[in-house]
Amino acid sequence: MKIYLDNAATTPTNKEVIRAMNPYWNKNFGNPSSIHSLGVSAKVAIQKSKKVLADFLNAHDREIVFTSGGTESNNFAIFGLINALRKEGKKYSDMHFITTDIEHSSISECFKELESRGAKVDYMKVDEFGIINSKDLRNLIRIETILISICYANSEIGVIQPIRNIIKEIRHFKKENRCKTPYLHIDASQAALYLNMNVEELGVDLVTLDAQKMYGPKGIGALYIRDDVSMDPIIFGGGQEGGKRSGTENVPLVVGFAKTIELANKNREKENKRLTIIRDYFFQEIVKIIPEVLINGHRKERLPNNINISIPGYDGEMLVLRFDEKGIICSSSSACASGNGESEVVKKISNDIERAKSTLRFTMGKDTKFSDINKLLNTIKKICQN
Repeated sequence: MKIYLDNAATTPTNKEVIRAMNPYWNKNFGNPSSIHSLGVSAKVAIQKSKKVLADFLNAHDREIVFTSGGTESNNFAIFGLINALRKEGKKYSDMHFITTDIEHSSISECFKELESRGAKVDYMKVDEFGIINSKDLRNLIRIETILISICYANSEIGVIQPIRNIIKEIRHFKKENRCKTPYLHIDASQAALYLNMNVEELGVDLVTLDAQKMYGPKGIGALYIRDDVSMDPIIFGGGQEGGKRSGTENVPLVVGFAKTIELANKNREKENKRLTIIRDYFFQEIVKIIPEVLINGHRKERLPNNINISIPGYDGEMLVLRFDEKGIICSSSSACASGNGESEVVKKISNDIERAKSTLRFTMGKDTKFSDINKLLNTIKKICQN
């Protein structure tokens, strides 16, 4: 039996989620836009699922838009807002955006594209632990700033950004300048399983969710859009999802996503405690085996399931293959990275290419046990001490 420690890349779909989806493949298979009984049944299933997500976020049903996953949600958050502004006559050259220099490619590539169109983008630096200083925003926000996009928890090193401090800086700027923007978008694809997702408490305007990171099905995500944020679609067609995202809704996946959210809510506190204990145990033991090991990211301000280390003198990708041979599944960087053999995030926080190349990411999940981590530690000892 293999030990799966790559849950940040994707998670296995929960059996209860699969059971919830099953009737909607070939029994209640109607098109939600149809007016007959099968269509109405499908429509009701979507409405109920949307309410589950809305309750999870402490939001309104109308503020939830289903998408194909985290990448589309991130693209929609950025370009949907821009499309609305462009329709109002705003030029790219009049737009300013702020993000960080360790964002997921589905964010960073959007901003690179915007720069090519003439928009201005500032990339906030992070400290050696991967965390931004929210006070740095004071020198970056200006009247032209439309959107600030920051990942709630990093997919590679698991660090949690100080969202509440960030929103304080944004609110202070808005009050001082009597303006509506900038809006704050957070990618919570990795965070939703473990962190507070109450949008009223967080104060955010746009939130990305991805079911496949939460023991849900692949191919379904969502974007929360606060009521006062004007968005235009990036996909055109039949006007589904309140005109914001055209295309026949994938009812089985939507229902599966809702079940995923219900289970996440139910198990969050218990899982957080359990995984934090296992994570900290690993950090405690690994330095006894390899004293020179480097822990990437903040030791405490990180997701409970995230372990990211660099072992000097070893190639991370080669170690991933060696571990695979031993029955341990892990990674060396994000699954959506460019594949250049190094962790871009670790390179940014350390300014050390060799450290970035020797990176290993172990992301635990609901099936991870202490015995799994002990096997991992023993495997590291055998491979790296011989």
